[in-house]
Amino acid sequence: MLALVQRVREARVEVAGETVGAIGPGLLVLVCAQPADGEAQADALVAKLLKLRVFSDAAGKMNRSVVEVGGGLLLVSQFTLAADTRGGNRPSFSGAAPAALGERLYERVLATARASHPTVAQGRFGADMQVHLVNDGPVTLPLQID
Repeated sequence: MLALVQRVREARVEVAGETVGAIGPGLLVLVCAQPADGEAQADALVAKLLKLRVFSDAAGKMNRSVVEVGGGLLLVSQFTLAADTRGGNRPSFSGAAPAALGERLYERVLATARASHPTVAQGRFGADMQVHLVNDGPVTLPLQID
């Protein structure tokens, strides 16, 4: 699985002008399943997100997790993270999982996160979404879970 993690002061997702998910301080995570991914990768992604130390401690070092700071998770499906742009000007998305698998694994990520963390919001799989965020830092990290 691929993910792009952004530490945010706030973030929200809108679909057709309606807010479908929002958090205050926490992590906005763009999530992409790949064809070989399964439930193990989805579960490992959530475990990594909850332990990732990207929030400042009293000394100003990135040493605290989203769990430790009581932050939210906003999980948004984004198959374009698997884009291959090496062969011309139009990206290829063959590295992304087929839609049915992508949706199943995105739902698994959501369920696993909700079972482990009190504040989890989401986008809408397959929808035309507008993501609004205030990146904190800025801190943006790519993750790949094999």
